[in-house]
Amino acid sequence: MSGHNKWSKIHRKKGLADAERSNIYTKLGKEIIVAVKMGGSGDPEHNSKLKEVIAKAKSNNMPNDNIKRAIAKGLGDGDANNYDAMVYEGYGPAGVAVIVEALTNNKNRTAGDVRSYFDKSGGALGVSGSVSFLFNRLGVINVANQTEDSLLEVLIDSPIEDLSTEDEIVTITVKPENFNAVLNVLEQNQIKTESAEVAWVPLSTVTIPDDKSAAFEKLIDTLESNDDVQAVYHNAE
Repeated sequence: MSGHNKWSKIHRKKGLADAERSNIYTKLGKEIIVAVKMGGSGDPEHNSKLKEVIAKAKSNNMPNDNIKRAIAKGLGDGDANNYDAMVYEGYGPAGVAVIVEALTNNKNRTAGDVRSYFDKSGGALGVSGSVSFLFNRLGVINVANQTEDSLLEVLIDSPIEDLSTEDEIVTITVKPENFNAVLNVLEQNQIKTESAEVAWVPLSTVTIPDDKSAAFEKLIDTLESNDDVQAVYHNAE
């Protein structure tokens, strides 16, 4: 296994306010609906994208009833919206690379909003590929109450890329196509995940100078508060 890599972690916010948690559940519900429609099935065992999103939803403590309702909507029970999956790339303050994933039923509206956020921060929205080369697309699974050695015993035959530990959390990284296979092995061995998602993991990080930090934080907060934005990734340290 390669060495310690703290930036491979996907940290979840603790103690979220009810309104913020509701917003997260709404976004995850939309992601589930899209996964069901794209995969043509509400059964995660026959829809790999749905299984991936459900893992992400559960790691955010989304109630099972909410997940079931979102699946039902994806199967045609009360949701007539068709969403397009969009990925925006750009540079924020101090040249920080930012990737924005969105699901939208109005691409012009969302693109306009995202572009304005970058402009107001002093950054700039770029074209496809302008910053994604600075990231790896990886499955990131965080596990508590385990050691690297104990997980290696369980995952000895699994196609994992790396194991690393920080703050008593073991991070498992895998190629996206192996994400569900590794999750299945963990589930079969009754190992609970703290978080699990396919993410953009930076190859290296940059330090933001003090005079740019407020603008950068405002950019990220504004992007994350947009109803169409599902996730925001960056390479700031």
